[in-house]
Amino acid sequence: MPRVSGSTPYAAGAAGSRRRPWRLWLLLALLIVPVLEIAAIIAVGKVIGGWPTVALLLFESFLGAWLVRREGARTWKALNTALTTGAMPSRQLADAALVLIGGTLLLTPGFLTDIVGFFFILPVTRPITRRLLEQAVRARLLGGAAAAAGAKFPGSRPGHRPASPDTVEGRVVDR
Repeated sequence: MPRVSGSTPYAAGAAGSRRRPWRLWLLLALLIVPVLEIAAIIAVGKVIGGWPTVALLLFESFLGAWLVRREGARTWKALNTALTTGAMPSRQLADAALVLIGGTLLLTPGFLTDIVGFFFILPVTRPITRRLLEQAVRARLLGGAAAAAGAKFPGSRPGHRPASPDTVEGRVVDR
């Protein structure tokens, strides 16, 4: 890789510091979500009783398994159709990911994760979730591209590219 005279190499520690907030969010989610689920189960149990709450959780699990199987088959068929016709299967891949994540959420016992799981799986709400997912991925990719451009070209504006591959910011590239 060519080096620009007078520049410093990209610090590897910066990439690790960007990942730390995700680890913190994951840790918080793993601690908070089960507590919220238990609180929701207890609250529902106080309103409708213990056995009806267990029956409702079992019903949600069976309904979720049936929906995952049905929507997974539909998504797989749409993905195969897109691949055989040569079309770009971006929507189908996003749907497959949402069905997979929704199915995983439906497998965990609890009302809150089931609500989110159903939102990911149901054909009525999946387009909304897909748009939100696309916006998040787009923001993440464009944000990463701007950060990488700033790291490769010190002092430049985000998205700014040099006019020639042999010069960067008016300096000649050392080979």
